[in-house]
Amino acid sequence: MRLILILPIAAVAGCSTPSFQGLFGTTQPPAITAPTPTLDPTPPPPPPANAVTADEFDTTSEEDRAAAVVEEEPAGDQALGTTIAALGPPAEPGIWLKTPLVDALTPGRISYQGKTINVELRPSGGAAGSGSQISLAAMRLIEAPLTSLPELTVFATGA
Repeated sequence: MRLILILPIAAVAGCSTPSFQGLFGTTQPPAITAPTPTLDPTPPPPPPANAVTADEFDTTSEEDRAAAVVEEEPAGDQALGTTIAALGPPAEPGIWLKTPLVDALTPGRISYQGKTINVELRPSGGAAGSGSQISLAAMRLIEAPLTSLPELTVFATGA
């Protein structure tokens, strides 16, 4: 008898899951967000809505990736420090690092295990030492595993 009384309650308990949201009323369309400010005059396009793989999310061009690779580290760049970085939102295109080491959009570069690339340094708004987020394209260029937390050396460039 108790099982019969509990069964309807258990069946209705899942009504707030995404599969039932349209059944009991209208759902709100996803909010349209403004594009992220960038130093790049021609930023890469956002990935397609149905993107699933890293290749589909990484919309940077071959030219962008080639320009990001640093062959010889320039002198005169300002060392900002080191940071632990996690993969940032893969749907946010570009070659960037969101970090508390800067207060404004700044051209820079990062180094990881002998690989150095040019990136756009974006302020994260976090406290010093709170870690950073790195774009999918940048993570692939430094050849860090996508599930790792690489320790990066960060520089502001004079460019």
